[in-house]
Amino acid sequence: MKFIALLFLTIILGNNCEGQKNVDLADAKVEYTANSRGMYNNIAVENKTVFVTKTRDGKPVSNSLTDAQWNALIKEFQKVNLEEIPNLKAPTQKRFHDGAAMANLKVTYKGKTYESQTFDNGFPPEKIKNLVNTILSFSKKEE
Repeated sequence: MKFIALLFLTIILGNNCEGQKNVDLADAKVEYTANSRGMYNNIAVENKTVFVTKTRDGKPVSNSLTDAQWNALIKEFQKVNLEEIPNLKAPTQKRFHDGAAMANLKVTYKGKTYESQTFDNGFPPEKIKNLVNTILSFSKKEE
């Protein structure tokens, strides 16, 4: 009987440890791009550094993220199921009639790339909304 109880606890505790995400973003790249005929914005975050490009042919301006910003990104990144990103549907279609710029999110993590379908700039799918808004907040000091 003790053996069964020990086996049961081992399985439960093992699953709980597996369920916790230990995200190492040092090896990840998260990139948000929005563009239309007259606007371009690319924000890439990699290894505690944000790179902001405001023109198609421009050079990126880089800034280091604070620990608070980095931890906020990790917190939001952990909430996202990367496998779902390519299948998320855009909540609005303003980009179809020049009502909004086209945007997308691309995450490269552990050698695999996850890219969203195009959505309206400012209106990301709900499941990545907080992550996108966190990334966008990093470029605010550049404007």
